[in-house]
Amino acid sequence: MTRLGTPLSPSATRVMLLGSGELGKEVLIALQRLGVETIAVDRYENAPGQQVAHHARTITMSDPAQLKALIEAERPHLVVPEIEAIATPALQELEAAGVVRVIPTARAARLTMDREGIRRLAAETLGLPTSPYKFCDSLAELQAAIDNGIGYPCIVKPVMSSSGKGQSKIDGPADVQTAWDYAMSGGRVGPGRVIVEGFIDFDYEITQLTVRARGEDGAIHTHFCDPIGHVQVSGDYVESWQPHPMHPQALQRAREISKAVTDNLGVGIDGQDSGLGLFGVELFVKGERVWFSEVSPRPHDTGMVTMITQWQNEFELHARAILGLPVDTTLKSPGASAVIYGGVEAKGIVFDGVDEAMRVPNCDIRLFGKPESFVKRRMGVALVHDADVEHARSQAKLAASKVRPCLD
Repeated sequence: MTRLGTPLSPSATRVMLLGSGELGKEVLIALQRLGVETIAVDRYENAPGQQVAHHARTITMSDPAQLKALIEAERPHLVVPEIEAIATPALQELEAAGVVRVIPTARAARLTMDREGIRRLAAETLGLPTSPYKFCDSLAELQAAIDNGIGYPCIVKPVMSSSGKGQSKIDGPADVQTAWDYAMSGGRVGPGRVIVEGFIDFDYEITQLTVRARGEDGAIHTHFCDPIGHVQVSGDYVESWQPHPMHPQALQRAREISKAVTDNLGVGIDGQDSGLGLFGVELFVKGERVWFSEVSPRPHDTGMVTMITQWQNEFELHARAILGLPVDTTLKSPGASAVIYGGVEAKGIVFDGVDEAMRVPNCDIRLFGKPESFVKRRMGVALVHDADVEHARSQAKLAASKVRPCLD
Protein backbone atom coordinates (compact mmCIF):
# COMPACT_ATOMS: atom_id res chain seq x y z
CA MET A 1 0.00 0.00 0.00
CA THR A 2 2.25 2.74 -1.35
CA ARG A 3 -0.50 5.18 -2.40
CA LEU A 4 -2.56 7.08 0.16
CA GLY A 5 -5.93 8.56 -0.73
CA THR A 6 -8.03 11.41 0.60
CA PRO A 7 -10.39 10.69 3.53
CA LEU A 8 -14.14 10.73 2.88
CA SER A 9 -13.65 10.51 -0.88
CA PRO A 10 -13.75 7.66 -3.43
CA SER A 11 -9.93 7.54 -3.32
CA ALA A 12 -9.78 7.12 0.48
CA THR A 13 -7.42 4.63 2.10
CA ARG A 14 -9.70 3.06 4.72
CA VAL A 15 -8.47 1.29 7.87
CA MET A 16 -10.69 -0.38 10.48
CA LEU A 17 -9.50 -0.88 14.06
CA LEU A 18 -11.10 -3.70 16.03
CA GLY A 19 -10.77 -2.36 19.57
CA SER A 20 -10.60 1.36 20.26
CA GLY A 21 -9.12 1.81 23.73
CA GLU A 22 -6.20 4.06 24.62
CA LEU A 23 -3.76 2.19 22.40
CA GLY A 24 -6.14 2.08 19.47
CA LYS A 25 -6.82 5.79 19.88
CA GLU A 26 -3.15 6.62 19.35
CA VAL A 27 -2.96 4.35 16.29
CA LEU A 28 -6.01 6.10 14.84
CA ILE A 29 -4.41 9.51 15.43
CA ALA A 30 -1.21 8.33 13.72
CA LEU A 31 -3.22 7.05 10.74
CA GLN A 32 -5.19 10.27 10.45
CA ARG A 33 -1.97 12.28 10.33
CA LEU A 34 -1.19 10.30 7.17
CA GLY A 35 -4.56 11.11 5.63
CA VAL A 36 -6.15 7.71 6.25
CA GLU A 37 -9.91 7.36 6.69
CA THR A 38 -10.47 5.52 9.97
CA ILE A 39 -13.23 3.29 11.36
CA ALA A 40 -13.12 2.67 15.12
CA VAL A 41 -14.93 -0.42 16.38
CA ASP A 42 -15.52 -1.35 20.02
CA ARG A 43 -17.95 -3.22 22.27
CA TYR A 44 -19.15 -0.03 23.97
CA GLU A 45 -20.02 3.41 22.67
CA ASN A 46 -17.73 6.44 22.97
CA ALA A 47 -14.58 4.37 23.45
CA PRO A 48 -11.42 6.53 23.34
CA GLY A 49 -10.65 5.72 19.71
CA GLN A 50 -14.23 6.29 18.60
CA GLN A 51 -13.90 9.87 19.82
CA VAL A 52 -11.22 10.68 17.22
CA ALA A 53 -12.06 8.41 14.25
CA HIS A 54 -13.98 9.35 11.11
CA HIS A 55 -16.51 6.61 11.84
CA ALA A 56 -17.52 4.84 15.08
CA ARG A 57 -19.15 1.41 15.15
CA THR A 58 -20.27 -0.59 18.18
CA ILE A 59 -20.65 -4.37 17.91
CA THR A 60 -19.78 -7.58 19.76
CA MET A 61 -16.49 -8.35 18.03
CA SER A 62 -16.44 -11.96 19.28
CA ASP A 63 -19.69 -12.59 17.34
CA PRO A 64 -18.63 -13.85 13.89
CA ALA A 65 -21.89 -12.84 12.21
CA GLN A 66 -21.72 -9.26 13.49
CA LEU A 67 -18.02 -8.93 12.66
CA LYS A 68 -18.37 -10.35 9.16
CA ALA A 69 -21.41 -8.18 8.37
CA LEU A 70 -19.61 -5.01 9.48
CA ILE A 71 -16.46 -5.68 7.46
CA GLU A 72 -18.45 -6.58 4.37
CA ALA A 73 -20.51 -3.41 4.74
CA GLU A 74 -17.56 -1.07 5.34
CA ARG A 75 -15.06 -2.73 2.98
CA PRO A 76 -11.88 -1.30 4.59
CA HIS A 77 -8.55 -1.89 2.88
CA LEU A 78 -6.99 -3.03 6.18
CA VAL A 79 -8.44 -4.52 9.37
CA VAL A 80 -6.24 -3.97 12.43
CA PRO A 81 -7.08 -6.12 15.50
CA GLU A 82 -6.32 -4.16 18.68
CA ILE A 83 -7.68 -6.63 21.25
CA GLU A 84 -7.78 -10.40 21.70
CA ALA A 85 -11.55 -11.04 21.95
CA ILE A 86 -12.31 -11.13 18.24
CA ALA A 87 -13.95 -13.81 16.08
CA THR A 88 -10.69 -14.63 14.31
CA PRO A 89 -12.15 -17.49 12.20
CA ALA A 90 -14.32 -14.86 10.51
CA LEU A 91 -11.20 -12.77 9.81
CA GLN A 92 -9.47 -15.79 8.31
CA GLU A 93 -12.48 -16.50 6.11
CA LEU A 94 -12.64 -12.92 4.84
CA GLU A 95 -8.89 -12.72 4.27
CA ALA A 96 -8.88 -16.03 2.36
CA ALA A 97 -11.72 -14.73 0.17
CA GLY A 98 -9.74 -11.59 -0.64
CA VAL A 99 -12.29 -9.30 1.02
CA VAL A 100 -9.79 -7.63 3.32
CA ARG A 101 -6.19 -7.73 4.54
CA VAL A 102 -5.76 -8.38 8.27
CA ILE A 103 -2.79 -6.91 10.18
CA PRO A 104 -0.34 -8.53 10.47
CA THR A 105 -2.21 -11.60 9.15
CA ALA A 106 -5.44 -13.35 10.10
CA ARG A 107 -3.33 -16.35 11.12
CA ALA A 108 -1.34 -14.20 13.57
CA ALA A 109 -4.56 -12.77 15.00
CA ARG A 110 -5.84 -16.30 15.62
CA LEU A 111 -2.61 -17.59 17.17
CA THR A 112 -2.14 -14.65 19.52
CA MET A 113 -5.76 -14.23 20.63
CA ASP A 114 -5.15 -16.87 23.29
CA ARG A 115 -2.11 -17.88 25.28
CA GLU A 116 -2.29 -21.50 24.18
CA GLY A 117 -1.76 -20.80 20.49
CA ILE A 118 1.23 -18.56 20.96
CA ARG A 119 2.84 -20.58 23.75
CA ARG A 120 2.68 -23.80 21.73
CA LEU A 121 4.09 -21.99 18.71
CA ALA A 122 7.01 -20.56 20.68
CA ALA A 123 7.89 -23.59 22.80
CA GLU A 124 6.81 -26.56 20.69
CA THR A 125 7.18 -25.33 17.10
CA LEU A 126 10.04 -22.85 17.36
CA GLY A 127 11.80 -24.48 20.33
CA LEU A 128 12.25 -21.21 22.21
CA PRO A 129 12.94 -21.21 25.96
CA THR A 130 9.83 -20.53 28.08
CA SER A 131 8.68 -21.15 31.63
CA PRO A 132 7.32 -24.67 32.33
CA TYR A 133 3.57 -24.73 31.63
CA LYS A 134 0.40 -26.81 31.40
CA PHE A 135 -3.08 -26.09 30.05
CA CYS A 136 -6.00 -27.09 32.25
CA ASP A 137 -9.77 -27.37 31.74
CA SER A 138 -10.81 -27.99 35.34
CA LEU A 139 -9.82 -27.37 38.94
CA ALA A 140 -8.75 -31.02 39.21
CA GLU A 141 -6.47 -30.70 36.17
CA LEU A 142 -4.96 -27.53 37.60
CA GLN A 143 -4.16 -29.24 40.90
CA ALA A 144 -2.71 -32.25 39.10
CA ALA A 145 -0.48 -30.03 36.92
CA ILE A 146 0.88 -28.27 40.00
CA ASP A 147 1.44 -31.55 41.87
CA ASN A 148 3.09 -33.27 38.91
CA GLY A 149 5.83 -30.88 37.91
CA ILE A 150 4.81 -27.22 37.91
CA GLY A 151 5.10 -26.85 41.70
CA TYR A 152 4.71 -23.81 43.94
CA PRO A 153 4.83 -20.89 43.49
CA CYS A 154 3.15 -20.64 40.09
CA ILE A 155 1.00 -18.31 38.01
CA VAL A 156 -2.51 -19.06 36.70
CA LYS A 157 -4.00 -17.10 33.78
CA PRO A 158 -7.07 -17.51 31.55
CA VAL A 159 -5.97 -18.47 28.04
CA MET A 160 -7.73 -15.34 26.79
CA SER A 161 -7.50 -12.18 28.87
CA SER A 162 -5.62 -8.88 28.97
CA SER A 163 -4.23 -6.36 31.46
CA GLY A 164 -3.81 -9.03 34.12
CA LYS A 165 -7.52 -9.90 34.31
CA GLY A 166 -8.02 -13.30 35.92
CA GLN A 167 -4.30 -13.71 36.65
CA SER A 168 -3.02 -14.66 40.10
CA LYS A 169 -0.07 -16.18 41.92
CA ILE A 170 -0.42 -19.46 43.81
CA ASP A 171 1.92 -19.86 46.78
CA GLY A 172 0.46 -23.06 48.17
CA PRO A 173 -2.47 -25.53 48.10
CA ALA A 174 -4.78 -23.11 49.94
CA ASP A 175 -4.63 -20.68 46.98
CA VAL A 176 -5.60 -23.09 44.18
CA GLN A 177 -9.40 -22.85 44.42
CA THR A 178 -9.32 -19.06 44.70
CA ALA A 179 -6.99 -18.76 41.69
CA TRP A 180 -9.21 -21.05 39.61
CA ASP A 181 -12.35 -19.08 40.47
CA TYR A 182 -10.62 -15.78 39.68
CA ALA A 183 -9.39 -17.09 36.32
CA MET A 184 -12.91 -18.23 35.46
CA SER A 185 -14.24 -14.74 36.14
CA GLY A 186 -11.47 -12.89 34.32
CA GLY A 187 -11.38 -14.50 30.87
CA ARG A 188 -12.38 -12.40 27.88
CA VAL A 189 -14.94 -14.94 26.67
CA GLY A 190 -16.14 -16.35 29.97
CA PRO A 191 -15.21 -19.57 31.81
CA GLY A 192 -12.89 -22.03 30.15
CA ARG A 193 -9.27 -23.04 29.85
CA VAL A 194 -6.29 -21.75 31.86
CA ILE A 195 -2.52 -21.90 31.62
CA VAL A 196 -0.48 -22.57 34.76
CA GLU A 197 3.17 -21.52 34.59
CA GLY A 198 6.06 -22.42 36.83
CA PHE A 199 8.24 -19.64 38.19
CA ILE A 200 11.47 -18.62 36.47
CA ASP A 201 14.26 -17.12 38.54
CA PHE A 202 14.70 -13.97 36.43
CA ASP A 203 16.31 -10.61 37.16
CA TYR A 204 13.84 -8.48 35.19
CA GLU A 205 11.39 -8.54 32.29
CA ILE A 206 11.34 -6.38 29.20
CA THR A 207 9.18 -5.57 26.21
CA GLN A 208 11.08 -5.79 22.95
CA LEU A 209 9.11 -3.75 20.42
CA THR A 210 9.76 -5.34 17.04
CA VAL A 211 8.69 -3.82 13.71
CA ARG A 212 8.28 -5.60 10.38
CA ALA A 213 8.28 -2.99 7.61
CA ARG A 214 9.02 -2.88 3.88
CA GLY A 215 12.35 -1.48 2.81
CA GLU A 216 13.24 0.45 -0.33
CA ASP A 217 14.02 -2.91 -1.96
CA GLY A 218 10.42 -4.08 -1.42
CA ALA A 219 11.47 -6.80 1.04
CA ILE A 220 10.28 -7.01 4.66
CA HIS A 221 12.94 -5.96 7.16
CA THR A 222 12.88 -6.29 10.97
CA HIS A 223 13.61 -3.26 13.17
CA PHE A 224 14.01 -3.10 16.95
CA CYS A 225 13.30 -0.37 19.47
CA ASP A 226 15.52 -0.02 22.54
CA PRO A 227 14.35 -2.48 25.25
CA ILE A 228 11.61 -1.30 27.60
CA GLY A 229 11.72 -2.24 31.27
CA HIS A 230 8.46 -2.42 33.16
CA VAL A 231 6.77 -3.25 36.44
CA GLN A 232 3.57 -5.28 36.47
CA VAL A 233 1.22 -5.88 39.40
CA SER A 234 -1.01 -8.95 38.99
CA GLY A 235 -0.11 -8.94 35.31
CA ASP A 236 -1.14 -5.31 34.76
CA TYR A 237 1.46 -2.72 33.71
CA VAL A 238 1.92 0.14 36.18
CA GLU A 239 5.16 1.76 34.98
CA SER A 240 7.69 1.41 32.16
CA TRP A 241 10.96 2.99 31.11
CA GLN A 242 13.28 3.05 28.09
CA PRO A 243 15.99 2.06 27.57
CA HIS A 244 16.46 -0.78 30.04
CA PRO A 245 20.16 -1.69 30.45
CA MET A 246 21.00 -5.22 29.29
CA HIS A 247 24.06 -7.39 28.87
CA PRO A 248 24.95 -7.21 25.14
CA GLN A 249 24.56 -10.98 24.75
CA ALA A 250 21.14 -10.89 26.43
CA LEU A 251 20.05 -8.07 24.12
CA GLN A 252 21.20 -10.01 21.09
CA ARG A 253 19.35 -13.12 22.29
CA ALA A 254 16.19 -11.09 23.03
CA ARG A 255 16.20 -9.82 19.46
CA GLU A 256 16.87 -13.27 18.01
CA ILE A 257 13.86 -14.66 19.92
CA SER A 258 11.70 -11.70 18.92
CA LYS A 259 12.61 -12.06 15.27
CA ALA A 260 11.95 -15.80 15.29
CA VAL A 261 8.45 -15.30 16.71
CA THR A 262 7.51 -12.33 14.54
CA ASP A 263 8.90 -13.92 11.38
CA ASN A 264 6.61 -16.89 11.98
CA LEU A 265 3.60 -14.68 12.71
CA GLY A 266 4.31 -12.76 9.51
CA VAL A 267 3.47 -15.80 7.41
CA GLY A 268 -0.16 -15.91 6.29
CA ILE A 269 -2.43 -18.90 5.77
CA ASP A 270 -1.31 -18.84 2.11
CA GLY A 271 2.29 -19.43 3.18
CA GLN A 272 3.43 -15.99 2.03
CA ASP A 273 5.62 -13.80 4.23
CA SER A 274 3.45 -10.69 4.15
CA GLY A 275 2.74 -9.63 7.74
CA LEU A 276 3.61 -6.03 8.56
CA GLY A 277 3.39 -3.95 11.72
CA LEU A 278 4.67 -3.61 15.25
CA PHE A 279 4.78 -6.45 17.79
CA GLY A 280 5.24 -6.27 21.56
CA VAL A 281 7.37 -9.25 22.63
CA GLU A 282 7.58 -9.85 26.39
CA LEU A 283 10.71 -11.57 27.69
CA PHE A 284 12.22 -12.67 31.01
CA VAL A 285 15.96 -12.03 31.46
CA LYS A 286 18.58 -13.32 33.91
CA GLY A 287 22.16 -12.35 33.17
CA GLU A 288 22.76 -13.48 29.60
CA ARG A 289 19.76 -15.86 29.51
CA VAL A 290 16.41 -14.92 27.96
CA TRP A 291 13.00 -16.65 28.02
CA PHE A 292 10.00 -15.93 25.82
CA SER A 293 6.80 -14.97 27.69
CA GLU A 294 4.13 -13.51 25.39
CA VAL A 295 3.67 -11.50 22.19
CA SER A 296 1.03 -9.07 20.97
CA PRO A 297 0.84 -8.31 17.22
CA ARG A 298 0.06 -4.67 17.96
CA PRO A 299 1.29 -1.77 20.11
CA HIS A 300 1.88 -2.73 23.74
CA ASP A 301 0.71 -0.90 26.87
CA THR A 302 4.27 -0.73 28.25
CA GLY A 303 5.25 0.94 24.98
CA MET A 304 3.28 4.08 25.82
CA VAL A 305 6.61 5.37 27.13
CA THR A 306 7.71 5.74 23.50
CA MET A 307 5.39 8.76 23.20
CA ILE A 308 8.13 10.69 24.97
CA THR A 309 11.28 8.65 24.25
CA GLN A 310 11.29 7.99 20.48
CA TRP A 311 11.16 10.16 17.37
CA GLN A 312 8.47 7.82 16.07
CA ASN A 313 6.44 6.29 18.88
CA GLU A 314 5.09 2.74 18.74
CA PHE A 315 1.75 3.90 17.32
CA GLU A 316 3.37 5.87 14.51
CA LEU A 317 5.64 2.90 13.78
CA HIS A 318 2.63 0.58 13.55
CA ALA A 319 0.71 2.97 11.30
CA ARG A 320 3.67 3.53 8.97
CA ALA A 321 4.60 -0.14 8.76
CA ILE A 322 1.11 -1.39 7.90
CA LEU A 323 0.85 1.24 5.16
CA GLY A 324 4.16 0.16 3.63
CA LEU A 325 6.01 3.32 4.67
CA PRO A 326 9.58 3.66 6.07
CA VAL A 327 10.07 3.51 9.86
CA ASP A 328 12.63 4.93 12.28
CA THR A 329 13.05 3.31 15.71
CA THR A 330 15.69 5.80 16.93
CA LEU A 331 15.60 6.78 20.60
CA LYS A 332 15.14 10.53 21.17
CA SER A 333 15.65 10.59 24.95
CA PRO A 334 15.53 8.17 27.87
CA GLY A 335 12.25 8.37 29.75
CA ALA A 336 9.53 6.69 31.77
CA SER A 337 5.77 6.29 32.08
CA ALA A 338 3.47 5.75 35.07
CA VAL A 339 -0.19 4.78 35.03
CA ILE A 340 -2.97 7.04 36.29
CA TYR A 341 -5.76 4.87 37.73
CA GLY A 342 -9.43 5.77 37.97
CA GLY A 343 -9.58 5.45 41.75
CA VAL A 344 -13.39 5.66 41.74
CA GLU A 345 -16.29 3.71 40.24
CA ALA A 346 -18.31 6.23 38.24
CA LYS A 347 -19.15 7.60 34.80
CA GLY A 348 -18.03 10.99 33.57
CA ILE A 349 -15.43 11.67 36.25
CA VAL A 350 -13.25 14.79 36.40
CA PHE A 351 -9.49 15.10 36.91
CA ASP A 352 -7.96 17.51 39.39
CA GLY A 353 -4.23 18.23 39.65
CA VAL A 354 -3.39 17.98 35.95
CA ASP A 355 -1.73 21.41 36.15
CA GLU A 356 0.35 20.27 39.13
CA ALA A 357 1.41 17.13 37.29
CA MET A 358 2.49 19.09 34.23
CA ARG A 359 4.69 21.32 36.38
CA VAL A 360 6.93 18.31 37.04
CA PRO A 361 9.98 18.99 34.82
CA ASN A 362 9.98 17.31 31.40
CA CYS A 363 6.51 15.87 31.99
CA ASP A 364 3.53 15.31 29.74
CA ILE A 365 0.12 13.83 30.60
CA ARG A 366 -2.26 11.77 28.45
CA LEU A 367 -5.86 11.33 29.63
CA PHE A 368 -7.58 8.61 27.64
CA GLY A 369 -11.16 9.89 27.71
CA LYS A 370 -12.74 6.64 28.86
CA PRO A 371 -16.42 7.27 29.60
CA GLU A 372 -16.47 5.10 32.74
CA SER A 373 -13.94 4.84 35.56
CA PHE A 374 -13.12 1.86 37.78
CA VAL A 375 -10.80 1.86 40.76
CA LYS A 376 -8.06 -0.04 38.89
CA ARG A 377 -8.88 1.04 35.35
CA ARG A 378 -6.15 2.89 33.45
CA MET A 379 -7.50 6.37 32.79
CA GLY A 380 -4.29 8.09 31.79
CA VAL A 381 -0.52 8.02 31.85
CA ALA A 382 2.25 10.36 32.98
CA LEU A 383 5.31 10.61 30.72
CA VAL A 384 8.70 12.08 31.62
CA HIS A 385 11.93 12.35 29.62
CA ASP A 386 15.28 12.71 31.39
CA ALA A 387 18.88 11.76 30.68
CA ASP A 388 18.76 9.60 33.83
CA VAL A 389 16.22 6.77 33.50
CA GLU A 390 15.88 6.26 37.26
CA HIS A 391 15.16 9.95 37.76
CA ALA A 392 12.60 9.80 34.95
CA ARG A 393 10.90 6.88 36.71
CA SER A 394 10.60 8.71 40.02
CA GLN A 395 9.37 11.88 38.31
CA ALA A 396 6.77 9.99 36.25
CA LYS A 397 5.38 8.37 39.39
CA LEU A 398 5.34 11.75 41.10
CA ALA A 399 3.44 13.32 38.21
CA ALA A 400 0.93 10.46 38.08
CA SER A 401 0.27 10.82 41.82
CA LYS A 402 -0.70 14.47 41.37
CA VAL A 403 -3.59 13.66 39.00
CA ARG A 404 -6.66 13.06 41.15
CA PRO A 405 -9.70 11.47 39.45
CA CYS A 406 -12.89 12.32 41.36
CA LEU A 407 -16.65 12.67 41.05
CA ASP A 408 -17.95 15.84 39.44
